[in-house]
Amino acid sequence: MIPKKIVLSLLVLLVMAFAASAQETKTFVAQGDDLYAERGDLAKAKEALAKYREALAAGEDAYGVYWRLARVEYWTGDHTPDKTEKKRIFEQGIYHGKKAVQLNPDKADGHFWLGVCYGVYGEAKGVLKSLSLVKPIKEAMQRVLEIDPAYEKGGADQVLGRVYYELPGFAGGSKKKSLDHLLKAREYGPRVGLTLLYLSDTYIALDEVDKARECLDILLTMEPDSDLIPETAEEREQARKKLEGKPFKKAK
Repeated sequence: MIPKKIVLSLLVLLVMAFAASAQETKTFVAQGDDLYAERGDLAKAKEALAKYREALAAGEDAYGVYWRLARVEYWTGDHTPDKTEKKRIFEQGIYHGKKAVQLNPDKADGHFWLGVCYGVYGEAKGVLKSLSLVKPIKEAMQRVLEIDPAYEKGGADQVLGRVYYELPGFAGGSKKKSLDHLLKAREYGPRVGLTLLYLSDTYIALDEVDKARECLDILLTMEPDSDLIPETAEEREQARKKLEGKPFKKAK
């Protein structure tokens, strides 16, 4: 009779060997996607970035790799405190987004992540220094709306809603247009925390504090979207801080 401890040890080794073998048979893109799903740990996001680069070097689906690179560079750049490094990462995201669009201009992914990277790059520079980026951001998101308005749970309307909120009036900013786009985004993604945060800001700007509070309350109590758990955790923290601010204290 083989002792139970030895049998259990052998079983564990077999399971580990099988798991390792299964991982090896996955494409680099698939391995990157698995790591990106754990992006709440920034180290995992950086590992995903490395896998996507390996995928590019290995000749895997270039279009799929390029838009994924732009997506993960948006995430890593957004979580990088150093402003110079942040802008450098976003510039890389813009480059990869453009490559994706060049390879397949009829798919939404490249346009969307290119526009997002333009947007965060502009935020890093400052609104007045990045007004020249407004046109390419709008063009990218309008193209997404033409191809698939539901992409990323209404992501294009979410971005446009924020653009119209952030822009000064002389540059085409409009809180009304912001609200229209964000409400449309909410139809596609009712449990997207960032849309709810943006809506709360727009409602405050329109002097509708009760509606702003409702958006934040929903964000704090809703069941997180399974694809957006890392984002929702961060957005809930932002919601709590917003509710401590002046507009809501005055409204009590």
